[in-house]
Amino acid sequence: MNKSFIKFAADFGPLLIFFTFYYKSGKDLLVAIPPLIIATLIAICVIYILEKKIPYVPLIGAVLVTIFGGLTIFFDNPIFIYLKPTVINILFAILLITGKILLNKNFLKVFLNKSLKLDEKGWDKLLYRWAGFFIFLAILNEIVWRTQTEETWINFKVWGILPITFVFTAFQLPLIKKYKKNNE
Repeated sequence: MNKSFIKFAADFGPLLIFFTFYYKSGKDLLVAIPPLIIATLIAICVIYILEKKIPYVPLIGAVLVTIFGGLTIFFDNPIFIYLKPTVINILFAILLITGKILLNKNFLKVFLNKSLKLDEKGWDKLLYRWAGFFIFLAILNEIVWRTQTEETWINFKVWGILPITFVFTAFQLPLIKKYKKNNE
């Protein structure tokens, strides 16, 4: 089987499993979360087998899915899984901002340096834009889960956040082009 297909399945398989269990159970979040946790942990293992390492973002996501999903099941309260995207986005924003301000380290550059070559001013602008975007996503998640139905929140989390992120990323291309280092 193709390695890129397996990686794609590892990235999106847990989500497909979650949706399958959620809708087949009559939209029962407590039925869908255990398969999500198991599938996410299996996906992390598959990624490790394929790449001999686990990238930070999927690892953090898996840990938080396990913690917040476990809390949701243990307390029989969906608020924990609703808060997961808020917490993840706030953590990413804090990591970026405090890394830059307190440690004088641009963690965005650390994570993306192999695929993107920018001068320092470009990296800094990109870092603050992403930190702001993560804060925006956290606020947006709070608004949606607090004002909409569970099903709407679940669909928005998948079918809303992903396109918003793609659009935001596309809007960063002019900045990337402007501050791209020449490979001379």
